[in-house]
Amino acid sequence: MSHGGDAGGAGGRDRGAATVYAMALIGAVWLAGLATLTVTRAVEARHRAGAAADLAALAAADRALDGATTACAAAGMVVKAHQAHLATCTLRGEIAEVTAEVRLPGVLALIPPARVRARAGPIEEVPAGVPYRVQHAAVP
Repeated sequence: MSHGGDAGGAGGRDRGAATVYAMALIGAVWLAGLATLTVTRAVEARHRAGAAADLAALAAADRALDGATTACAAAGMVVKAHQAHLATCTLRGEIAEVTAEVRLPGVLALIPPARVRARAGPIEEVPAGVPYRVQHAAVP
């Protein structure tokens, strides 16, 4: 006669094993979701820093004739509007170069901030037949 607690005569050794496997699977899915969220936030920060740097460089170049203080103040306002931080702002003649950075919130602040440098100014004369390329580089 078989009792209800006997798992097929194996002595009940694997009772509760499905619970352990299910918890392990739930933990793995949770960690994968957390990793995806972290990467998504980092990419979003990089894009926001890029947009802030590009537009801030344009704003600074637009105000270049008013002096570095005015130009960098304009860049600072643009960067602030993008919820970023103006790390550097330099003006060489009519060429403005800015670096914007975006820090990740909360615990993700342990990751270094996304930093992007952008340059803007009047275009130099380009020889005929040579396409003009915009320089945009992420700061290491």
